[in-house]
Amino acid sequence: MDTAQRWALGLASAASFIVALDVLVVATALTSIQRDLDAGLGTLEWTLNAYSLAFAVLLPTGAALGDRFGRKRVLVVGLALFAVSSAACALAPGVGVLVAARAFQGAGAALVLPLALTIVSTAFPPRSRGKALGLFSGITGIATFAGPFVGGVVAEGLAWQWVFWVNVPICAVVIRLVGRHVADGRGPVRPLDPWGVLLVTAGVFGLVWGLVRADAVGWAGVEVLASLVVGLVLVAVFVRHEQRTPAPMMPMRFFAIRAFTSANVANFALYASLYGTLFLLAQHFREVLGHGPLAAGLRLMPWTGTLMVCAPIAGVLADRWGERRLMVVGLLLQGVGMAWLASVSGPDVGYAQMLPPLVVGGVGVSMAMPAAQKSVVGAVGPAEVGQASGVLTVLRILGGVFGIAVLGAVFGAFGGVGSPAAFTAGFGPAIGVAAAFALLGCVVALGMPGRRAAVVAGEPRVD
Repeated sequence: MDTAQRWALGLASAASFIVALDVLVVATALTSIQRDLDAGLGTLEWTLNAYSLAFAVLLPTGAALGDRFGRKRVLVVGLALFAVSSAACALAPGVGVLVAARAFQGAGAALVLPLALTIVSTAFPPRSRGKALGLFSGITGIATFAGPFVGGVVAEGLAWQWVFWVNVPICAVVIRLVGRHVADGRGPVRPLDPWGVLLVTAGVFGLVWGLVRADAVGWAGVEVLASLVVGLVLVAVFVRHEQRTPAPMMPMRFFAIRAFTSANVANFALYASLYGTLFLLAQHFREVLGHGPLAAGLRLMPWTGTLMVCAPIAGVLADRWGERRLMVVGLLLQGVGMAWLASVSGPDVGYAQMLPPLVVGGVGVSMAMPAAQKSVVGAVGPAEVGQASGVLTVLRILGGVFGIAVLGAVFGAFGGVGSPAAFTAGFGPAIGVAAAFALLGCVVALGMPGRRAAVVAGEPRVD
């Protein structure tokens, strides 16, 4: 790497680090937030889902703004918005204000992540892009590794509000360095698609609202059925709108490319499994094993730490072996690990019995992540990398929202909080669904093309 590539990779990874750290720090602080703000399980889901929904539906807009006004400039704006909304989260007097501030925080993240991924993808040629994306995922993995521990230390040693305050100085340092050392770049200028944003926002909100509320009012309730039907209709209208508009936020023609579609669908399933498990696992350590936030964060680290170790290696192997092998094997390991975890779940099961399946699943996730990124950005031309990155990240985050909502609904249908027996009665079936998501993604990944070169002028493609 030359100096410009080092700065691009390092600072883009640092920006992604902040976003990843926030998700996992909040996950381990949920029990403290629940206690201090008197929030129920459904409300806790919205402290994650409000962030994720705003993040997901605004991602293509963030990528488009970067192409229009300059990727460095929009990245700096996104980091500033993320910092301000983090401070608002810390100052929130109640759970309603916290959820609203989390939505604005997600909007800031929607400007940060796709542009960070695009900056890395455009800074490196196709022959070394997989290695760079593996390093990008690995550096982000440091946040995944440290997040549970940091969240536990902060929530137990200080107060949960400091989970959000920590973002402010990090953002300030990264903003200053980006301004000095990252070259600006633009993509083809496309008109914005406000109707597309509104349709997909309303549609996904309807689907998630129905899934979250199903536990409280029942699957046959009018509120749940109406929400799910309206959400499906609006998503269908969104797809039709994207097919007709001259400047779509999510070009449907991308989905005619086998490498693009299969990698995105498999990655959606991967994140549904991962985020759903994370949401319940942090609470399992408290409700069943009786650990505080710090102890729970420490026990998550062997699982999340696999990303930091394995993702850079997987990126190199994706360049050498192709993406399909890593996606299939990675999703298979995640499915096997979660099925193993579900099978040993019980009120008398200790951490030592849970650790091996968690490590197996973590290795699988670490293999699949960089392979999916490389497959998607390599399936389109250089001028479309920004849009492709935006679609990848949208579907990834929506997969996480979907996984949290579905696993939360399954957990509520079979168990509940209040005692270890009640919690594990719901935990086992919910983690079984996480295993099913991963195995479904494994089947989809079998449809990916074999080892191939990136689609750029002058370079052959091998299917």
